[in-house]
Amino acid sequence: MTALFGPVEPASLHVMTFNLRRRMDGMAWRRADRWRIREPLVSRLVRAEMPTILGTQEALPDQARAVLAALGPRYRMIGRGRMTRGRGEGTPLFYDADRLRLREWEQLALSEHPRAAGSRSWGNAIPRIAVAASFRDRATDADLFVVNTHLDPFSPRSRVRSAEAIRSFVAAQDLPAIVTGDMNAGEDSPALRAFVEGATLVDAWVTAERRATPAWGTNASYRAPTQHGPRIDWILTTPGIHVLDAGINAEPIDGGWPSDHFPVQAIVRVPAGRTA
Repeated sequence: MTALFGPVEPASLHVMTFNLRRRMDGMAWRRADRWRIREPLVSRLVRAEMPTILGTQEALPDQARAVLAALGPRYRMIGRGRMTRGRGEGTPLFYDADRLRLREWEQLALSEHPRAAGSRSWGNAIPRIAVAASFRDRATDADLFVVNTHLDPFSPRSRVRSAEAIRSFVAAQDLPAIVTGDMNAGEDSPALRAFVEGATLVDAWVTAERRATPAWGTNASYRAPTQHGPRIDWILTTPGIHVLDAGINAEPIDGGWPSDHFPVQAIVRVPAGRTA
């Protein structure tokens, strides 16, 4: 397969958000959904792209391990399942440890009690989480804050309140920041407005100098891309981050797709220099 962007050299960072689609292997599920069919496609995709930072959603533990194995020994993973004891589906964040040094990380519940694992608020029936981490770029000495999340598909109120919580958390860090995720809401949604209110965050698709693809709808359900569907998977940045390129990776692999969502990718540059 041909990479959309592939590996990058400093001072650029390659960022990807990708809803893996949780493992579906029962006979009642369509063939396109089955993880045993999709795992080789996911592995080929991430090996071709080798993003510096990869935020994933709907990842069960075995799926996360498969992604990490495909990325290779340079990469590390942070994040755990969303339930009380860290079990179940998660939003793990992968990063190139040769390029980025992890400073600290935590997993937050998107609720009134963000540090209570498994807690729920705002109308979401199941726990929603965000994985947040700060890094130092070994090549440029730039400091960076990254959040990866998956907002609730059913509750508009939960999506807005979660977006507000993440925006406030980003603002409190006083660092250049990137937010990746399946937001389950389109570009004109209240959730996106909550993220970008006050210009704490901006939509990387909008601010990119160049766009490598059309604005495909990102939840294509294993079908060919269309520009009529909503773009519900986003990369957001603080305004000081320079977005060179953005794209929605809708190319099939061996006639199929690795997920029902298309990955969203961006090439960015973070202002250099240490904050501490």
